[in-house]
Amino acid sequence: MIRPRLLAATLWLAAALPAFASDASTDEHPQEVKLSDRQIESGGFAVVPVGGGKIGRHITVPGTIMPNGDRIARVAVRLLGTVTELRKRVGDPVEAGEVIAVIESREVADAKSDYLGARLLFELQQKLFNRSRTLFEGKVVSENEYLRAEVTFQDARVKYEAARQKLFALSLTAQQIDALPQQPGETLRLQDLRAPISGRIAERRVEIGSLVGREGQESELFVIIDQSEMWGDLAILPTDLPKVRVGQQITIVAEKSGETSPATVLSISPLLEKETRAARAVVSINNSTGHWRPGAFMTAQIPFDLTEAAVVIPASALQTLEGQPSVFVRIPEGFSARTVSIGRQDDGRVEITSGLAAGDRIATKNTFVLKADLGKSAVEHQH
Repeated sequence: MIRPRLLAATLWLAAALPAFASDASTDEHPQEVKLSDRQIESGGFAVVPVGGGKIGRHITVPGTIMPNGDRIARVAVRLLGTVTELRKRVGDPVEAGEVIAVIESREVADAKSDYLGARLLFELQQKLFNRSRTLFEGKVVSENEYLRAEVTFQDARVKYEAARQKLFALSLTAQQIDALPQQPGETLRLQDLRAPISGRIAERRVEIGSLVGREGQESELFVIIDQSEMWGDLAILPTDLPKVRVGQQITIVAEKSGETSPATVLSISPLLEKETRAARAVVSINNSTGHWRPGAFMTAQIPFDLTEAAVVIPASALQTLEGQPSVFVRIPEGFSARTVSIGRQDDGRVEITSGLAAGDRIATKNTFVLKADLGKSAVEHQH
């Protein structure tokens, strides 16, 4: 079955070839394909400068995409209450600090009231104690009166701190606690539940009216995942473990689409799985495009025995002309076919031992279009 993208590319090339052939090389330059800058841009030839790089061998291992364990937040409440508002559904994006639900709770109302009363008493006793200390230093009041004022002040401070810590235990933040004196009394029973990280809602485990925190147990309401960076879970055979190291740069390939992304080895388990006798390795994947999703299968290409090469090009840049490996070098008039000698090959890259120099600009995609155009020109030249 022909894939839609392949079919579209085939139809485009069929339409494009006659236009390219009309500008084909003349008898004086049979190895050139003359194209305008506009034709080169529309042809999608991906012209890039040639450079050096590392090339070697690689192993291929299976793996699965999973969420980054450091970027998962489980949003829970530790208070007895009822869900009165849900502002996010599964899949919705959230920002850190954004309100995602509202809980109505008598427990939180009592705790807030106790805190406000303790805070007011603490502030009053602090003023009385400061005044008593000033009078004592001025020998206006006795030492006993001063000590009684200090004991009362310290008792108020202990109660204030205890009330504050209770609110922390109910998952209120310091900013929320400090804002309580300005909060209307009728809203004290309501508690905003905020997202601790930015990401997307992966799970929502409650509905409006749900009772949470029953019997003093913590209730998990949401799971948020930051998908900007994912992990890959790889299975490495014991014989391949010496080829893998923490910090190593590898390439992962999607099972169905074949799309690739760079990744970095984060950790290698010292234990072997009982069933597979393979070691688990975790790799970090930049997922800013959102392509990789948890649960997707992929393979990882892990390079080893890498050595430097003066000239390395993508394998897609190579074509065979008259039985010789060749590339198309960008020239002012279009492209010129040039025979090259190849060395080692790995991961879709080829070492060029002669025929190209660093800085030469070559076509790396759709080079079969140029080959076809060049072949058509050669036939016309023979006739």
